[in-house]
Amino acid sequence: MIGGNFRGASLLNHSKFIKYFFDRTIAAIALLVFSPVLIGTAIAIYFRMGSPVVFTQPRPGQSSQIFRFYKFRTMTDERDAQGNFLPDEVRLTPFGQFIRKTSLDELPQLWNILKGDMSFVGPRPLIVSYLERYTPEQARRHDVLPGITGLAQVKGRNTISWEEKFQLDVWYVDNWSLWLDFKILLMTVFKVLQQDGINQEGYATSEEFKGQLREN
Repeated sequence: MIGGNFRGASLLNHSKFIKYFFDRTIAAIALLVFSPVLIGTAIAIYFRMGSPVVFTQPRPGQSSQIFRFYKFRTMTDERDAQGNFLPDEVRLTPFGQFIRKTSLDELPQLWNILKGDMSFVGPRPLIVSYLERYTPEQARRHDVLPGITGLAQVKGRNTISWEEKFQLDVWYVDNWSLWLDFKILLMTVFKVLQQDGINQEGYATSEEFKGQLREN
């Protein structure tokens, strides 16, 4: 029994090393291959929306460690008379919508992967203020590196509820394998081509996660 557990743990560690090596190697290659696309997109954003062209924000990663998250900017900085940002759906430009539909806005996260902040596949990194709103079970989504894509993204993205997303995230944590990552990556390609699940009805992306605040 002990020998079986040891072999299982050894195989899991070996698979995790393969994932680690794959993530950083492919991210480095992708940054070189897609450099013309990255540069072209950055130039287009600059002339249509100005600077900065890259949106940065602190996000919680594995073990809830905060890292600097990168994404191409898709919204303007328009504000109301009091200086508050206008709603996302107002600030999201047609060009920004195109960038989101084609997932070009995610390309800067290749740098996050190269740095070791993220993986290609894993639960999406959400905003820091959500940390205190998770249940202990939902917080288990931070047991692994966050990803550019994940099981929740290919199973509905922004069209499913927060509860469903977190259930899928935790299921991924408990059932992770290289084969599962491979299937999610393939499904992601089809989702990007279909441009499906990008927006929740009535929102530029999805509604705010209130979590346990609803009970307080």
